[in-house]
Amino acid sequence: MPVKNRFAELLPDITAIRRDLHENPEILFETHRTSKVVADRLTAIGCDEVVTGIGRTGVVGVIRGKSDSKGKVIGLRADMDALPITEQTGLDYASKTPGAMHACGHDGHTAMLLGAAQYLAETRNFDGTVVVIFQPAEEGGGGGKEMCDDGMMDRWKIDEVYGMHNWPGMPLGTFGIRSGAFFAATDTFEITIEGKGGHAAKPQETVDSTLIASHVVVALQSIASRNADPTDQVVVSVTSIESSSKAFNVIAQRVHLKGTVRTMSKDMRALAERRLKALAEGTASAFGARADVNYVKGYPVMVNSDDQTAFAAEVARSVSGDCAEAPLVMGGEDFAYMLEERPGAYILVGNGEGASVHHPEYNFNDDAIPAGCSWWAEIVEKRMPAA
Repeated sequence: MPVKNRFAELLPDITAIRRDLHENPEILFETHRTSKVVADRLTAIGCDEVVTGIGRTGVVGVIRGKSDSKGKVIGLRADMDALPITEQTGLDYASKTPGAMHACGHDGHTAMLLGAAQYLAETRNFDGTVVVIFQPAEEGGGGGKEMCDDGMMDRWKIDEVYGMHNWPGMPLGTFGIRSGAFFAATDTFEITIEGKGGHAAKPQETVDSTLIASHVVVALQSIASRNADPTDQVVVSVTSIESSSKAFNVIAQRVHLKGTVRTMSKDMRALAERRLKALAEGTASAFGARADVNYVKGYPVMVNSDDQTAFAAEVARSVSGDCAEAPLVMGGEDFAYMLEERPGAYILVGNGEGASVHHPEYNFNDDAIPAGCSWWAEIVEKRMPAA
């Protein structure tokens, strides 16, 4: 079935919600206004249950079908938070909050799921229960984990869970998905090289932490080139180098490195952490210095379940006529935590041409709304068909 006619009728209303959210972005768990907008809307459209405060500022709505005892319980998740970026779109509805903007399209995800929820509450043409999940703090805060830790999956007895993200560069309203590992684990590290500072004219009396840090940066690239299986994915990036010296003629006592590690499997993640520590500590020791490593594990690998991915692709084809195999994405996505607790799938919907996500000129394309809403609705009606 193609895009549902009801969403063409609802498009102006859903677009208005989306643009209101865009104009009033909120970061991480500070989604108080957004959460209220969502909760009020879910109540107004007739959800059977609306609960706030899940995962701090998350919102859950429950919609029961014609028979909620016969079908599954399906979770549909959208993220709500914005990014700490200053908007440069020049839109009439551009962000009114200095230093914050919806640069990743979470305003669009939230609006689309609200639209789908309205349709499902109106029609209830399914046997089972839908749990619509509106999550804060996807952008680095781990809001998905917080909602799971609050017992969301067990409280509403969710059987499967589905997520969606817009994707600039993909044709508008088309879909892409892949089974198995899809988005990368995203870890961070800090390395402090402690040497012996001194006068730049007397290097023989120092242990040059800047030189050592340079060797460490180069050595870390051997994780991908010489430690990893070439068929597995790993990216090690040193993104910041800061010296304790600000003078031209002083060799620094210490240098601080920061960076990120992206991997697509648990084994590669463990290998990268182990080798990063060994290379940093060993290189520093060889020069007579010390390396202190702080390695922090972030979001895990996001893994789509085979059965649910095949089903999600089938639904996407019914909506848009096609569903491409998406590439591996080395960015992170905390929907991974929900997929660790329940089988499910995450899909990309085309946002058309334009600025990429996390760019100050990015904007969600409202013309993608009918396709996204239809996919959400079809997931429910096809997975839990009414008798």
